[in-house]
Amino acid sequence: MTKLKLADLATDKPVRLTIELPATVHHDLEAYGQVLAGDGSQPVPPARLIAPMLERFMATDRAFRRNRSKTD
Repeated sequence: MTKLKLADLATDKPVRLTIELPATVHHDLEAYGQVLAGDGSQPVPPARLIAPMLERFMATDRAFRRNRSKTD
C-alpha cells in the first residue's frame, strides 16, 4: 500500500465553502482519492480531501504554527 500523508478522514460538522480550483488540481485530487481508497473501492471525492489536506498543511507549517502561537 502506498504511504500517503492523509490516512483517516475524520467526520466533523462541515462549514460550506464554494471555491474554484484549477482543472489540474481537481484532476490530482481525483487521482489522490482513488489511491487513498485502494484497489476496487469507491474513490474518495475531492471535496472530502480538501479540508484534511489543508489541515495537514497548516499543522506541518512551522512558520504558521510559530506565528499563530504568538497571537493566541
